[in-house]
Amino acid sequence: MTLIKSISGIRGTIGGRAGDTLNPLDIVKFVSAYATLIKRMNGEAANGTRLKIVVGRDARISGEMVKNVVCGTLMGMGCDVVNIGLATTPTTEVAVTMEGAAGGIIITASHNPRQWNALKLLNERGEFLNAKEGAEVLRIAAAEDFDYADVDHLGHYREDDSYDQRHIDLVLGLDLVDAEAVRARKFRVALDTVNSVGGIILPKLLKQLGVETVTTLYGEPTGDFQHNPEPLEKNLSDIKALMQKGGYDIAFVVDPDVDRLALFCEDGTMYGEEYTLVTVADYILQHTPGATVSNLSSTRALRDVTRKYGQTYSASAVGEVNVVTQMKATGAVIGGEGNGGVIYPAAHYGRDALVGIALILTYLAKRGVKTSELRATYPAYAIAKNRIDLTPDTDVDAILARVKELYKEQEVNDIDGVKIDFPDRWVHLRKSNTEPIIRVYSEAATMEAADQLGKDIMEVVYSMTK
Repeated sequence: MTLIKSISGIRGTIGGRAGDTLNPLDIVKFVSAYATLIKRMNGEAANGTRLKIVVGRDARISGEMVKNVVCGTLMGMGCDVVNIGLATTPTTEVAVTMEGAAGGIIITASHNPRQWNALKLLNERGEFLNAKEGAEVLRIAAAEDFDYADVDHLGHYREDDSYDQRHIDLVLGLDLVDAEAVRARKFRVALDTVNSVGGIILPKLLKQLGVETVTTLYGEPTGDFQHNPEPLEKNLSDIKALMQKGGYDIAFVVDPDVDRLALFCEDGTMYGEEYTLVTVADYILQHTPGATVSNLSSTRALRDVTRKYGQTYSASAVGEVNVVTQMKATGAVIGGEGNGGVIYPAAHYGRDALVGIALILTYLAKRGVKTSELRATYPAYAIAKNRIDLTPDTDVDAILARVKELYKEQEVNDIDGVKIDFPDRWVHLRKSNTEPIIRVYSEAATMEAADQLGKDIMEVVYSMTK
């Protein structure tokens, strides 16, 4: 079965039988449940007004079909729809607040392959629903606890293609983005936008930042991804080869919905997705003192950089909504995730590759250094990712509790699984919400040491299940 319903949304492969895959019937049910929640949260029944919902999508082949079902369902629920068309996830997020909408739906499966699609659900702040709200959507959908509007109260529909530029204007207007400094540096930039919406908006952003030389690989938004769309080095041989030939200062790589940002240095070495946030934070903290946040599975380098400026770092549970919650609680000036997700509250509370690109180019321009030279200024860490496969009847919580007890002499964080912090390394064990597995992330000074730490902990777990 490839239909996954969770508090963060619904995702699956296209085609097949209802209930097994992402198909029109399940889309209708889920969107109806979401609209019902939004109406109840806004007291729509009391004031008789129609609520406005923004819809945006990435360039996936199935996007047009899914968009039509989503928009029609929202109208049937009595909601006005603003369709902003092909748009990045952060563009849709900022459109919600700019429109004064009650919520938004992003049609994207993020870094999943071309046969997948998904719905990401936003509140009136353009932020993802929290766990309680997401669980209520699932409950409403399962119970089919929704009513459609009669003919006199159907929602209205309009299209608005202005939000790419409005998003760019927001980025260019940030105090720490300096287009004049970028223009003076005369950067030569390469892009890999993996045949999705990044190919539409990023060249426009770079041009308006003053970058005159831009080469784009896979820039046509066909949705027919020419490589695995997750921006990991193993999937990026073409942009790597281009950079190794020389002639460029930096390369930016994004996923299909443009909320993750990876970099390549001028010599073709990968900057490291974990270090996108670290670099942005380094720049921000020089000008805006304050706290930082990343999730438990992100590099320790952010903590190190934060402390260098005498500021406080804290970790959240994995998941963007958890990072945002922790950022708000601590008043963080910058935060995000080690997968290349930059969340800059001065722009909005969402991962945004456009913000990351503008801030990194500004920082490079002001420092006057090569990309590889900037990367060399940060602590060297490597993260290994492993998994422990278990049987469906394994008590994962009991295993994690025993691991926590076994390593109680170390610094342990159990807000999301169990993370054990050793003086010079860490390991994080976290159970999957969809599979009988434990994800094991570990970090150390070298990849070999990180992988060995992860495997050592895995052996401890295996000994518990014998």
